[in-house]
Order: sequence, then C-alpha cells, then structure tokens
Amino acid sequence: MNRIAIIDGVRTPFAKMGTVFKDMSAQALGSLVAREVVERCAIDPEQIDEVIFGNVSQPAEAANIARVIALLSGLPKTIPAYTVHRNCASGMEAVAQAALKIQAGEGECFLVGGTESMSRVPFFVSEALREFIVAFKRAKTWRQRIRALRHFHIADLKPRVGLQLGLTDPVCGLNMGQTAEVLAREFGIPRSEQDQFALESHRKAIEAREILREEMMPVIPSPDYREAVIDDNGPREGQTLEALARLKPCFDRYAGTVTAGNASQITDGAVAMLVMSEQRARRLGLTPLGFVRAFAYAGVEPHRMGIGPAHAIPMVLKKAGVQMSSIEAIEINEAFAAQVLACCRLLEDRAFLRQHQYEKWASPVDPAILNVHGGAIALGHPVGSTGGRLILTLLKHMERRGLSLGLASLCVGGGQGAAFILERA
Repeated sequence: MNRIAIIDGVRTPFAKMGTVFKDMSAQALGSLVAREVVERCAIDPEQIDEVIFGNVSQPAEAANIARVIALLSGLPKTIPAYTVHRNCASGMEAVAQAALKIQAGEGECFLVGGTESMSRVPFFVSEALREFIVAFKRAKTWRQRIRALRHFHIADLKPRVGLQLGLTDPVCGLNMGQTAEVLAREFGIPRSEQDQFALESHRKAIEAREILREEMMPVIPSPDYREAVIDDNGPREGQTLEALARLKPCFDRYAGTVTAGNASQITDGAVAMLVMSEQRARRLGLTPLGFVRAFAYAGVEPHRMGIGPAHAIPMVLKKAGVQMSSIEAIEINEAFAAQVLACCRLLEDRAFLRQHQYEKWASPVDPAILNVHGGAIALGHPVGSTGGRLILTLLKHMERRGLSLGLASLCVGGGQGAAFILERA
C-alpha cells in the first residue's frame, strides 16, 4: 500500500496574543514555516503538487491565505493552493486533505500546515454604526446628511470583538469556556484537579524547552528585534498551585472552576509539514519522519464540544485496526483542563464505551504517555495551527524515543472531535 508519509515539519515558537508576534500577520507567519520546511527537506519546489493550509480567522486582506503563503514563501506561481477551515482541527484537516488526495491519485507531494494570528483578529463595527455610515455616504445634500446624523449615537461606536465572536458557538450560544464549565459540572471535575493538570502542563513544557526547540525555527519578528524568538513564551517557570488558585473564574463568576490558568492560552503561531506518498519519498531518497495510519472525525453536541476526542479516538483506533493498549504516545490538545479530564473519564467509563460500541478498541488513557512535553495550557493554542502542531510534536517525540504508534486528538469548536493515528516503521 502506498502509505502517506510526513517527511518533516517545523513550526514557529508560539507567542501569547499581544506579545512578540503581535505585528506579524498570519500569512507572514505561515510563509516563514513554509519556506523553512522546503529548505530543510532539500526538495525542489517544483515537486510540490499543491499547498494546503488551515486557518480560522480568515483575514480579509489575505483571502485564500494558503495561496498568499505559497507566493510569499517564494514557491513557483504554477503551484495551486487552497485554505481549509475546521475550527481547531484546521491544521489536521490540511494533513487529511493531502492524504485523501494522494490516495485518490490527485498528487503525490503536498506542502501543508496551519497558521493563526489571534493578535490580529479584527474588531467589527456595530450594526447601528454600519447603517449610519451607509446612510451618510448615500446622502446627496446637507439636509440628508443632517437627517442621517440624527440617528447616530455615541454608543454605536462600541466595537464587536472578533475574537469573542469567533469563540462563541452560534448554535448553543455558549463560548468555549462555558462549554468547559458544562463538562466540569457534568463530570464532577473540581477546580483543584484542573489546576493540578495545568501545573503539570507548565512543568513539563519548561523541562522540555530544549527538546521543543527541535521542532521550531527562530523568528525575528521585525528589524527592531536584536534577538530571534526561539522559545514559546507561554510556559511559566515557577508556576505554583497557590498562584493558580488565586485566579478568578472567567466564565461563571460565582460557581465556575475554569480560569485563565487552567485554560489554553490565546496565541499566535504557524506550522508546516511536507506530506507525500511513500513511493515518491523513496524515489527522492527522503526518509519520512512518520506515516499517517488513519484519521477520523466525530460530531457531538455543541455545548459539550470538549468531549469530541472521546468519540474520535475510538473511531480512529477502529479504522487503524489497533487498540489503545498498543499506543505508545498520546497528544490531546489542552483546550481546557476540564475538557481533557472529561475525555479521560469517558474513555475509562465502561458504560459509555459499551453504549457506543467502542469497548473493543478504547481503554483508559495512560497519563504517563499523555502530553509528555506539556500542552496548550502552557504552549498556547493558535487555533488554525494547533492540529498540525500536535502531529509534528508527536512524530518528533516518537522519533526520539523509537516509538512505533502514536495518537493525536483534539476537540473542535462547534461540537466535533478529530484524531490521527501516526506510525513509524
């Protein structure tokens, strides 16, 4: 079988919103990693059949951002490109699209990735201000302009925050943090357990700082910076449970348990990978970092979107024909501590597994192999990039440890779950 090979990948450091990458666009971040991965793989760009990038915020100034990235990175103009959007799984979807195209015979070599600048998600004008601007521009006389001005109010200047809109589900009406509160209550996950999980994420990320540099490239945000950014700036040295406990709940002021400390950080960053058929890799003399064995997506209730991995993981295990006991490394995106902990509870719940006919494949998650270098609570969650980051981090870890089978999964805003089985031979 012509397997789907991931040759190599690279990402930028992940930076908290409003910090070192605040002046860099999503397309600029994406072009950096796209150019870098082509150079690292030492491949003739003419070998690339198509460019596929995931992105969530979809900047207006870079429509079809994948094509903009391809051109900014210096790839030949003859290489087509398109953008995919599956919320938090957009980076994974780019890999899935490449795999499907290879399997269908629609190409053999794809540059894929994900990019996000959450710092640059725009503010929008209110509906009332929009109507005023349109009416004022259409006015032909000074009387018509005065009439339009009578309908203007200072309150109309209040902007609509794009990031807040994007992180709120339009069907259930809850923002992502509120869906985490739903799971915390449903599964009885106390604040102390969430904070302990968050503390471990920071501890592991700090300890793995040099290891994580292996998957990153240095980035100089602008000529004003004298030194390159070489590390994620989210992990906190010296983080303590006492400091986490002092934080107030963000989404339920009186009874909530989800805080800024036990939730993923809002972040800027990009990732890119070279995906090709195993046959093409052999012809080019390239040694793959690993292979895509299977991937799966699941749909769940939007207000419980965080449990998506609990469904997608058994589904992908079944597709791959392997049991959880064979998995040697796991990456589950830490959108919220409560969300990951809820998924772990479900995957050890025999009634849940039996109800959905998952019991043959799924079993409890071994915490010793879960997110061994920390997760999004410490590293950050640039939504269009995270899916790709999970795959890259997992494959690099598997390569270092000589592991054969790995699992990457994440929940997806809107009520979905995504999961990949990756293998090394």
